[in-house]
Amino acid sequence: MRIFVAGGTGVIGQHLLPRLAAGGHQVTASTRNPARAGQLRALGAEPVILDGLDGPAVGEAVARAEPEVIIHQMTALAGVTSFRRFDREFAATNRLRTEGTDHLLAAARAAGVRRFIAQSYAGWPGARDGRRVQSEEDPLDPWPPAAQRESLAAIRHVERVVPAAAPVQGLVLRYGALYGYGASDEFFGLVRRRTVPVLGDGAGIWSFLHVSDAASATAAAVHRGQPGVYNVVDDEPATVAEWLPFLARALGAKPPRRMPLWLGRLAAGEVGVSMMTQIRGCSNAKARRELGWQPAWPSWREGFARGLATPVQADVS
Repeated sequence: MRIFVAGGTGVIGQHLLPRLAAGGHQVTASTRNPARAGQLRALGAEPVILDGLDGPAVGEAVARAEPEVIIHQMTALAGVTSFRRFDREFAATNRLRTEGTDHLLAAARAAGVRRFIAQSYAGWPGARDGRRVQSEEDPLDPWPPAAQRESLAAIRHVERVVPAAAPVQGLVLRYGALYGYGASDEFFGLVRRRTVPVLGDGAGIWSFLHVSDAASATAAAVHRGQPGVYNVVDDEPATVAEWLPFLARALGAKPPRRMPLWLGRLAAGEVGVSMMTQIRGCSNAKARRELGWQPAWPSWREGFARGLATPVQADVS
């Protein structure tokens, strides 16, 4: 098939492109940086230099590529340095999730694209007063922390417009908290330096995902799944109090410090408190059932212990 990957040099794109190429697909992938065109070729894709916020340019690039499938992986993430400034740090990514998504969908309709796959996020956007482990049917948070409202609005936009993009078949993949080769170095460095404490009871529930499993689920969605939203996470949602000490041991670091909730609120704001004590986990049952996907790293326990340095793979297993 002819596939257009918008945002091919991102963390997931670097694992996805070799997998698509190895599967026999003809892949065109975009980057904003001309210096990274060679990287895209090395990963098995024909490069195109593209600003995802330039609507006419997006339309022209898609028309030239004549894809049957578009995969939207555009972000502008450089690592969150402050939970207090969450929306400010996600501002460029939020535009790519709103304006960028709209440009790609318009181009898809104009070019007769059959299928459209977009990324979203699993975990913190869910209702914090809901079930401990939530499905795609559970609501998103109606009252997120103030510093996350714009980011959640952008996620809502993607999850609303993509599945409703008929005649294009639109799927949204909610990736869990990514780790693995190229995905987690900065955060794990903070854990090594003991600057990520367990706040309060550490009852926030995280759903993780190895970056190679994000790529395999995305490749599966090229062929399978009805329009809709899918949680793409591992099999073992876990509280911060459980996974953070385990991760520190796996990294050879000292145990994480403990911080009372009042002090954590001063240091990390309401977003930090929410992430560490309130968020809910997600179930991957729908993705397993409808995408025919299963994670190669079903638990963060095994992934943290053995999968942190797994290089980019070109296999299609």
